[in-house]
Amino acid sequence: MSLGPIMLDVIGTELNADDIRRLQHPLVGGVILFKRNFINNTQLDALTASIHAVRTPPLLIAVDHEGGRVQRFREGFTKIPAMREFGKIWDSNPKKARELATEAGWILAAELRAHGIDFSFTPVLDMDYGDSLVIGDRAFHLNPQAISDLAFALMQGLKKGGMPAVGKHFPGHGFVVADSHVSMPIDDREFDQIAQHDMQPFRMLIDDGIQAIMPAHVIYPKVDDKPAGFSPRWLQKILRERLGFNGAIFSDDLSMEAATAGGNVTTRALAALNAGCDMILLCNQPAMLDELLANLKWTISAQSISRLARMHGQKNPASLDVLHENTAFVKAVHQLAQVGVVEGELFI
Repeated sequence: MSLGPIMLDVIGTELNADDIRRLQHPLVGGVILFKRNFINNTQLDALTASIHAVRTPPLLIAVDHEGGRVQRFREGFTKIPAMREFGKIWDSNPKKARELATEAGWILAAELRAHGIDFSFTPVLDMDYGDSLVIGDRAFHLNPQAISDLAFALMQGLKKGGMPAVGKHFPGHGFVVADSHVSMPIDDREFDQIAQHDMQPFRMLIDDGIQAIMPAHVIYPKVDDKPAGFSPRWLQKILRERLGFNGAIFSDDLSMEAATAGGNVTTRALAALNAGCDMILLCNQPAMLDELLANLKWTISAQSISRLARMHGQKNPASLDVLHENTAFVKAVHQLAQVGVVEGELFI
């Protein structure tokens, strides 16, 4: 059974009968994990192994594990700084900032791969305008070159750890104040302004071979009246044709408030898939998920299957024990622990 176009979540810390039933549905292709799915390292190993055992080829397993306030697994994992901290270092020492971002990517990826997780939805490529309620310190910087430098460095670290990268939120979520989880953000700028600023990190990372991109649940009315993730203009004309992106496109969560503009869940899913998404996410709504699995009619293309297959993490990852015996890895962890610390005090 090939991978389907839906990424869903599971209820708890081990699979129950409803989870297994959903995971075996041919429309399903991946699982996204949350904090509620984690107790400790041993339990996480068992959970990911059970998810992979459900299907052949195995389902993709992903997580939002960016660093800072968006790090789902804490106990037993290295604390990853918020990306803005690397931007602060870049201002005075770009070389050091790139080195630290690479180490952060390596640690993040290696620890997740050791637990059977294929990829994290990172890096954030949005610009740090300072006003966004949802992006904030998740962004590297306001300068597109700094964002590109640091995101490329992080992506190299992710690759070293055996993991592909996912840039988000195309074409840029940083300018709008509203949080798309709870409202519909609208960015009234002209296309040229967005293209000359917010899209630049995406363009540069695409040129550098980033493997996947997630579009924003934001409406840019000067370009299209649909949110970017539901817009063929944004995803096919601009992202695919103009920027030449050939990797996987993952929708943002279709249960978010900003996604409700797309209609009921099946209508939303079809809109995102027809717009150009290879895989759609639906999280934290089991009843809505069952409705989608019952009603969605979609034949995934061979091209989408190929793009998604490339999102599997590198095989035979090092275990935590092996990582902790690796001198370079231990040194990287110690260096990362100093990020955001000045003269013994944490940056606030």
